[in-house]
Amino acid sequence: QVQLVESGGGLVRPGGSLTLSCAASGLIIRNYDMNWYREAPGKERETVAGITTRGRSTTYEDSVKGRFTIARDDASNTVYLQMTDLKPEDTGVYICNARVQTLDTYDFWGQGTQVTVSS
Repeated sequence: QVQLVESGGGLVRPGGSLTLSCAASGLIIRNYDMNWYREAPGKERETVAGITTRGRSTTYEDSVKGRFTIARDDASNTVYLQMTDLKPEDTGVYICNARVQTLDTYDFWGQGTQVTVSS
């Protein structure tokens, strides 16, 4: 059974930092592109950051560039999202995704971890 378990969320003041973790079991992440999505109230789910297999490339949503860093540790089957200079608009549920594309696209999702940025 595939599980992606996020942790590290919480309440933080504007300007603060958090590091999210996504621990995978039931799949080997080195075979997958890994992504972090965000669900905010009243908004569609959006991609925040992504990292391809072997970390060859990373992508970021424009509003988080320079503040967030995605990283992967294939040895521990874990993906991280380091978030700095957090803003209230970063508030939302952060969801880990594992994706592999062959003839079809296969996605696995975690349950998410809540991040709230508020003074």
